[in-house]
Amino acid sequence: MAVKILRARFQNFRLLRDVEIDFSTDADKPLTVIRAENESGKTTLLVGLQWGLYGEDALPGGRDRDFRLHPINWEASAGQPNISVEIDLELSSFHKTRQGKILNRPEVFRVSRMARETLTAGKWRRDSTSLTLHRRASDGWEREIFPQRILDEHLSLDLREVFFTDGDDVLRFIESTDASSRRGRVENAIRSLLALDTIEAALSHIKTTSRKANAAAKNIGANESIEEVATELDQVESEIEQHERIISDAAAELSNLDVKLTEINAEISKALMKGDKADLERRRARNDAASNEANKDKKTAEEAHSELFRSMEFSRDIIAAPLQKAMDMLADLRSKEQFPKASIPLLQDVLQARVCFCGEAVHDADASSEHRRRRIQDLIENSRKADELQSVLTEVYFATNALSEISSAGASTWSEQFEAVAKRRDDLEERIDELGKEASDLDAQIRQLGDVDITLLQDSQREFAAMRDSKRDARVRSETMRANLLDQSESLKRRRDRLLREQTKGANILANLNVAQDVKDVLDRAYSRMTHEELNKVSNLMNGYFLEMIGSDPEQSSIIRRAAISERFDILVYGTDDRELNPDRDINGASRRALTLAFIIALTKVSEVAAPNIIDTPLGMMSGYVKRAVLKTLARESSQPILFLTRSEIAECEDIIDETAGRVITLTNTAHYPLMLEFPPDAMPSQVVRCDCDHHADCRICRRRAYEPIAANHI
Repeated sequence: MAVKILRARFQNFRLLRDVEIDFSTDADKPLTVIRAENESGKTTLLVGLQWGLYGEDALPGGRDRDFRLHPINWEASAGQPNISVEIDLELSSFHKTRQGKILNRPEVFRVSRMARETLTAGKWRRDSTSLTLHRRASDGWEREIFPQRILDEHLSLDLREVFFTDGDDVLRFIESTDASSRRGRVENAIRSLLALDTIEAALSHIKTTSRKANAAAKNIGANESIEEVATELDQVESEIEQHERIISDAAAELSNLDVKLTEINAEISKALMKGDKADLERRRARNDAASNEANKDKKTAEEAHSELFRSMEFSRDIIAAPLQKAMDMLADLRSKEQFPKASIPLLQDVLQARVCFCGEAVHDADASSEHRRRRIQDLIENSRKADELQSVLTEVYFATNALSEISSAGASTWSEQFEAVAKRRDDLEERIDELGKEASDLDAQIRQLGDVDITLLQDSQREFAAMRDSKRDARVRSETMRANLLDQSESLKRRRDRLLREQTKGANILANLNVAQDVKDVLDRAYSRMTHEELNKVSNLMNGYFLEMIGSDPEQSSIIRRAAISERFDILVYGTDDRELNPDRDINGASRRALTLAFIIALTKVSEVAAPNIIDTPLGMMSGYVKRAVLKTLARESSQPILFLTRSEIAECEDIIDETAGRVITLTNTAHYPLMLEFPPDAMPSQVVRCDCDHHADCRICRRRAYEPIAANHI
């Protein structure tokens, strides 16, 4: 199968009010370059071609019908805009003759898709769309009754992302927030171009044919054994299909679970590089506890500090010199027995006893002892006054002795205690300050992590791992059951076929069953070859193109050593020591674009589908060797490369375009005058016009002003 775009005409399609483009069909110079700066209709042209071939499904938003087709500056007074895209295609079907010769039968078709949109009060609606297809005949154009069927046969919707590549979405096959979606794009592209869906449909049809033949065997009626065997075979085949569905679903779910686990592991690793939020919060809680404890200790130290000024040691140390002098004086008085005195208690005892220790009476009933009682009472009064002083001296003596005993016992001095408490307070204040800094740092780290909760991620990781293990067990059980059922099926088929051979009516049924089995064997081998050999071919070709584009030599010490497509339809990149690289983080933007383009070219090559590769801004983010190598590979390997390039993309590649381009045109947006265009346009503003200037030329339509530096005060 081969497809070529010959010509396209756009009328009232957004910026393309009236633009016609013809494309190169030269086998020696297949490249078509459409030179256009930003906002000059490249994306509009890409969308218009897709809408012309695929209809509403190709528009941004799909069939939601919220994508305007008419020019934005269309005046309602001009009536309803008639929008149309007309594309001339050359479609070829290859046929093999009995002699093995391949015949190419190219035919030219004209695709016309039209739409009408109504504008009212600043709003619009799409009223209708229509599709017509004409085949060019010797005497003009013949209209096809089933246009969509013919287009689908040559340009499947699943292949749209292979044939049409938007520069802003060029990485869709290797980058996606949803890995299953990315993998689905790769798988759909491979399945469509390698016709896997067609083979699967044929296998399904063969299964239906076999069931019908088996049902016919049950209805022969001549032999009850045949009916029993055929009925049991139906049941076994049904159970086999159930287990195959389980296995297939399990494989898909396991694939998705593996993706989820890989993504979660990556999120955990990424989060752990910044910090474990749960661990940080635990550390923050420990910090709070330590701060509280340190503040309590500080308060205790402050109280101890205050208590020092009320202590015996403070008193002893502050009056040490006069205290020693007083102690010496008191010791001298004590040695002279000046204190303590105990005369008052003795005299009071005499009065109470009524007899003096000399034998004379002193009681109040004896008048002769009155003078003796008065004398003793006078002595008591005089002694009382002397004892008050002696009591004070006694107390001072024993108190100073206590201080002396404390000092002689080796207790620490007050200054030593003060120094210890002061150091304790200083240490605690320093500790509290350190804990405060640590708390601020932990708070900053927690804020930086945002809402990422590693604990929740780890819980999800365990949950998905458990689901994966459970699904693996279910798949293994179904695989074991299927293997046993397949053995039963083969045994039942042999019994059925033997019984059919014994019946006259069974010969035709047996023949149909044998034919169906032979076709199934052929299709199974073809499907296996497609899913293994052809996939490996795509992988190997993609790797070769990719390494060529980025200038990587696996024999040298290149960072990127190879690229491959896995059996799960993941596009993978490997570095030194065969370490898998993450395309999102480990390779640059130019290499990622080159990888996607290498995949697209390899896929079309292996599928042997000769179709255009229409790519918007393929050389963006590229320069030097990589840019030139990518352009050379696209021009050499694609059957019809159509590239939308800006002047900056063309720079450094003019010689390659000279050698490979059969058609170069320029598109210009009239709205760019006067800021970017040198001359005023003849056409009305805000539309795209074309000219035949190539990558070396300019004219009054497309000549652009030289860039001028912007003044600092205008920035």
